[in-house]
Amino acid sequence: MIKPFKNIGLFFILIIITPILFFIAKEIYSLSENEAVLERIYKNQMETLLFSVNQYSEDLVRSWGMKLEIGDDKISESNQEISNKSKKIFESNPAIRSVFFADTTMANLRLDYNAGKISKSLNHPEVRSVIENNQSLIRKLRAYKKNNFTKFEPVNSLSSPQIQILLFMLGNKNICGMFIEKQKFVRENLSSKLQSISLEEFIVSVYDSQNKKNIYSTSNSIQKEFVQKGELWLIPSYSLGISVPGKNLNDILRNRTYSGIILISVLAILVLFAARYGYKNIKQELELAQIKNEFVSNVSHELRTPLALINMFAETLYLGRVKSDEKRNEYYGIIQQETERLSKIVNTILNFSKIEAGKWKYNFSVQDLNELTGKIFLNYKFHLENKGFEFNFIPDDKILEADLDAEAISEALVNLIDNAVKYSDEIKCIEIRTGGDLNSVFVEVEDKGIGISNDDQRRIFEKFYRAQSGNIHNTKGTGLGLTLVKHIMDAHKGKINLTSVLNKGSIFRLSIPVNKKN
Repeated sequence: MIKPFKNIGLFFILIIITPILFFIAKEIYSLSENEAVLERIYKNQMETLLFSVNQYSEDLVRSWGMKLEIGDDKISESNQEISNKSKKIFESNPAIRSVFFADTTMANLRLDYNAGKISKSLNHPEVRSVIENNQSLIRKLRAYKKNNFTKFEPVNSLSSPQIQILLFMLGNKNICGMFIEKQKFVRENLSSKLQSISLEEFIVSVYDSQNKKNIYSTSNSIQKEFVQKGELWLIPSYSLGISVPGKNLNDILRNRTYSGIILISVLAILVLFAARYGYKNIKQELELAQIKNEFVSNVSHELRTPLALINMFAETLYLGRVKSDEKRNEYYGIIQQETERLSKIVNTILNFSKIEAGKWKYNFSVQDLNELTGKIFLNYKFHLENKGFEFNFIPDDKILEADLDAEAISEALVNLIDNAVKYSDEIKCIEIRTGGDLNSVFVEVEDKGIGISNDDQRRIFEKFYRAQSGNIHNTKGTGLGLTLVKHIMDAHKGKINLTSVLNKGSIFRLSIPVNKKN
């Protein structure tokens, strides 16, 4: 029977552990894939937002440049038209600190100031230096312009890190430069665009990569980590970053991992509980089937033996082969004894069947437990002493009255005595004692037999179960006796207690409550 249990256990392990391991592997693989997908999504989102902001910035600056458009032949003129155009640009856009105009040879250079706001360090030498040091860039700008495209290129200011110079072409020959105050440009010109693209789903921030500080954010909280970052075209030292409110990419992935682990753990626990429940039920069914098979085998043997003896001696007597009266009486005695034994087995099975079906009718009445036990003792005394047993009864001094079914309690007590006889080994001694207090009365049967192990004690009252200790195969029984006793005590609202030590004996005590109608 051990092998089927092992096979069932292995089967459950395979059908449980395999899916769990597969799910864990799939989850880990999916997690890596999800991380890549998530990162790709944010990267694409960042590229989209960055392009939108950069395009907006360029369109904005291009609109400023278009307002400064003049003919190629007017750059050298000190006329009011250029001053008026510059003035309008300064008034409507505080981020512009200054504008200069020059031709490519710098023979004609005009610097228009934003009155009262231009830094004193911004002078003609810096403008000349910007033009001289960026000749290759200017050639590219001229090439763009010839193709009817005005390109704006950022150049760092030598005098102030807070200023960004934007170079572009006015006409085909003239160079224009705008001195832009970076922070004002972001806060006053780009803030509305940043707010519109965030849509309350992202936090969009502008970050100064050189000075390591936030310039602007669509959220009141200062962001230190970004899901993705990218440079602004017109202000390369500034980066545009996006993040998720309250979380960064690591938080999202970490939460995803934890959620997967928790889900797997909960699923594994549920599956293990279900498997344990299923395995326990199947094991119980198999054990019950095994016990039933043993019960059928035991009962068949129990019935076959007395029937064989009865048939043999009856046939001998019938054929007249016994000549002496003494031998004839001996055979009659054996037939009577085996008949009683056979009747007892059948009655035990029938009584158990009645109890299981709820058809046992209990007749309760006030009885003296001392008197009831004494009668059973007298009935068994001669029989047990002939078998070599020391059989004693120690009654309590007082009357032990209780409301009980005399027939049922007698049945229970007889079963305990029979078990004591069956499982007695070298020391053949059985003692019956009675006693009680204000709440209950009891009768207990003690033997000096083989005892019952702790494992068997937990199951000894289960139907069909027989203790595995001792030489069980040489001990006759159906495995129903103690189950029957347990049913009887439950019907009396009483208890059955067992105290047993291997190889030293057992004590069974039946306790019955006093003056309680059952």
